[in-house]
Amino acid sequence: MSFTLRAYASPDFSKKQFVDAPESVWMPAPADQVAPEGFHAMSIYPEYFKIGGTWMLARESRMDCVPVFEYGEIAVREIRTLRRGDLVAVGRTENGEDGIFVHPNGFQETRTHNEVFSFRQGRSRETAFSRDYDELYGLLRHEREHGKIVWVMGPAFAFDYDARNAFSLLIANGYVHALLAGNALATHDLEAAYLKTALGQDIYTQESRPNGHYNHLDTINRAQYHGSIAAFIEREGLSDGIMYQCEKHGVPYVLAGSIRDDGPLPGVIRDTYVAQDHMRAQAREATTVICMASMLHSIATGNMTPTYRVLADGTVRQVYFYCVDIAEFVVNKLTDRGSLAARGIVTNVQDFIVTLTKGLGLQ
Repeated sequence: MSFTLRAYASPDFSKKQFVDAPESVWMPAPADQVAPEGFHAMSIYPEYFKIGGTWMLARESRMDCVPVFEYGEIAVREIRTLRRGDLVAVGRTENGEDGIFVHPNGFQETRTHNEVFSFRQGRSRETAFSRDYDELYGLLRHEREHGKIVWVMGPAFAFDYDARNAFSLLIANGYVHALLAGNALATHDLEAAYLKTALGQDIYTQESRPNGHYNHLDTINRAQYHGSIAAFIEREGLSDGIMYQCEKHGVPYVLAGSIRDDGPLPGVIRDTYVAQDHMRAQAREATTVICMASMLHSIATGNMTPTYRVLADGTVRQVYFYCVDIAEFVVNKLTDRGSLAARGIVTNVQDFIVTLTKGLGLQ
């Protein structure tokens, strides 16, 4: 299936609505980590600000962050990073009344009909996702050469031999440009490579091994002894799995710690806001994001990821965002949190990744 990015339709700024709109207002931050009263919070959509009679697009956006005018451009920053005197946009209207315009329909899908009432418009376990798979095959082939594919993963992939192998093939064949996960995915994937178990169960038969409940702790302990995941892989002679492939192919990964972690592994970021910054650094360059079986990581990444990306040549392109989970609740929760552009696929994630890999012709 051939794949073509949707063209971006910018607003028509010759319309009276925009010509008559006032200039945007920028007020200094009154203190470090404090925005001025009435500050404007960014969304996931392209946003334009009228400055000197010209409507200027913020080149990136992140939900719940604020626009800062500096060096003749619009930066987007977390409130916790503001410094006293930073010029922050104020105004809470979105249609030009405050010199601010939010443009949610720049990548509007073409519809063949517009009935007010019709069945099966939502996405649930009863939805047929065959067209989503077809789109993904074409999208991923395009993005492998022209974009940045960021994957967000829960530990479920480390518990299944076929799923772990399938994702390893995606990394080896260039379909993974960054990985966002937690301690658990890396721990159990490395346990599988080191001891052939995940949480003490055989990675293939899923039969529990004697004293297997020690295996993930032994894995973490040995990795700590070596000082890093890379050193652990090299010195223990590990040769398979997700973390092995990331290290082998130079794929960056961010492992964000949580309150429930065992250990954790060396390299897991224990400071929440440092982890958030590292995740944002990957998300801000992403052109396709696929979140799988990790509700909190998926919601966090969804909040960081806008619907668009401005390329080096000034072209505005769409960012594709998928959430895959067996629970409809997780898929719907992401939308409820404001990530309205997320497309949900309700299915077992192990089956999803195996099907996806086969559809891409990887064996």
